[in-house]
Amino acid sequence: MRVAALYDIHGNLPALEAVLQDIRQAEVDHVVVGGDVFPGPMPFETLTRLLDLNIPVQFIHGNGD
Repeated sequence: MRVAALYDIHGNLPALEAVLQDIRQAEVDHVVVGGDVFPGPMPFETLTRLLDLNIPVQFIHGNGD
């Protein structure tokens, strides 16, 4: 099983999209988001993008969430 761990996204949707492209290429099976999806320039769009992934995603709340 391949797991991707993402941290400190801070609503940066363009950066997240770049990372998600790498995740697709690596054929990752599961994503763990280690906090701080918020705040940032595009927090709700970023969260929606993570929730819409076709693989399981787990969230750990950070100090900004």
